[in-house]
Amino acid sequence: MPSRIREDVACIFERDPAAHSNWEIYTSYPGFHALLVYRVSHALWMRGFRTFARWVSHLGRFLTGIEIHPGAIVGRRVFIDHGMGVVIGETAEIGDDCTLYHGVTLGGTTWNKGKRHPTLKAGVVIGAGAKVLGPIVVGEGAKIGSNAVVVKDVPPGATAVGIPAKIIETAHEQAREAHAAKLGFSAYGLSSSDDDPVAQAIRGLTDHTAELEKQVAELSAAFDDMKRREEDARSAGERADPARLRKVVDK
Repeated sequence: MPSRIREDVACIFERDPAAHSNWEIYTSYPGFHALLVYRVSHALWMRGFRTFARWVSHLGRFLTGIEIHPGAIVGRRVFIDHGMGVVIGETAEIGDDCTLYHGVTLGGTTWNKGKRHPTLKAGVVIGAGAKVLGPIVVGEGAKIGSNAVVVKDVPPGATAVGIPAKIIETAHEQAREAHAAKLGFSAYGLSSSDDDPVAQAIRGLTDHTAELEKQVAELSAAFDDMKRREEDARSAGERADPARLRKVVDK
């Protein structure tokens, strides 16, 4: 348990620039507290004390606003940022190094018993308010945009946005998403709907800034090349200076 706690603290420092100290994490991070309570309730659940496990889980929900069913399987170094409103169902499985933002639901789509909640492979990031529903698989390293509703499998490394969620496939869309990630809001992905004027405007701004950055980089490279050639020419001119050559010969 102590090693798991140290891992949890380390991953919070790695993924949340707002974290300033261990004491701050221990005392004021509900996602950290929710995972501690979950591990106790999960241990009770696995030993057959299921009602007691649900009581412990309910206490954790009351204290943190995060509901993790004691029957769920949660891997190592999982980070629940902000956390309020997160719901993780009984048969959900979360791999190592996943990140969930506030309002995420890993829910079911049937009342039948058995596997009915999603499986997240390692390194998945799910943006705020996203709903991942049913016994689907979200592949390793995939990203789910904010407020997306995912009801189908997501391939490894893919990005899914919109309602219902669609996979970003074209090279242009992938470049846009990469630029958005560099700007710091990739985890809060936009709707892919073509009839949303706000989303269209933001996509246009993202494309425009990406093009401007490309042009600035090209101009910077051209300037550096011109400066280098000018320095080479100046150096060659100094070497060929007749007065300087006479001085060398006289010596």
